[in-house]
Amino acid sequence: MPKIVDHHKQKQKVAQAAMRVIKQDGLENASVRKVAVEAGISAGSMRHYFSTQHELFLFSMTLIQERVKERMTGLQLNGSTEENVLTLLEQVLPLDEERRFEMEVWQAFTVKSLTEPDLQPLNAKMYDELFQTTQYCLMKLKEDGLLLDHIDLLVETERLYAVINGLALNGILQPHRLPPELIRSVLQMHLQSITKKDMSPS
Repeated sequence: MPKIVDHHKQKQKVAQAAMRVIKQDGLENASVRKVAVEAGISAGSMRHYFSTQHELFLFSMTLIQERVKERMTGLQLNGSTEENVLTLLEQVLPLDEERRFEMEVWQAFTVKSLTEPDLQPLNAKMYDELFQTTQYCLMKLKEDGLLLDHIDLLVETERLYAVINGLALNGILQPHRLPPELIRSVLQMHLQSITKKDMSPS
């Protein structure tokens, strides 16, 4: 009988191999051949997932996107609104090895998309989702009466979005100057400046 292939399981195997290759060699140096070797499958079998480096980039970035979403979905948001907002926003900051890796791949993909238009729609979608996350967090603070009365929600969403992007980028480019504990402090201080309650950890 012909061997039945579990395509979901195979995709997970390829996905994990792709992440290992990217972590070791960087996104730019990752190749279909390297991922096939790492996954222990034939290059021909890879065509179900990607057949060119360009498709590998899209596949890898989609994986990163799914990882972040799964982590956010799995969060136990049982704290106060302030604590939940901090927890959500911290998911897209380089505060540990896993998130640092995700941010590094994301930034490499962003740079690549500047010269490869086909990558731009996915990159734009990812940034749109980040913006929507910041928007959601501020709306929750407002709904619960925690935002200062004079806050312009439209302006503040752009400002928080810029803060998150800046912390993510500087956190991976200059980790010696901006370690995780300082990233957390900057985010907490920013939120403290626009809310009526203390956002620092109790």
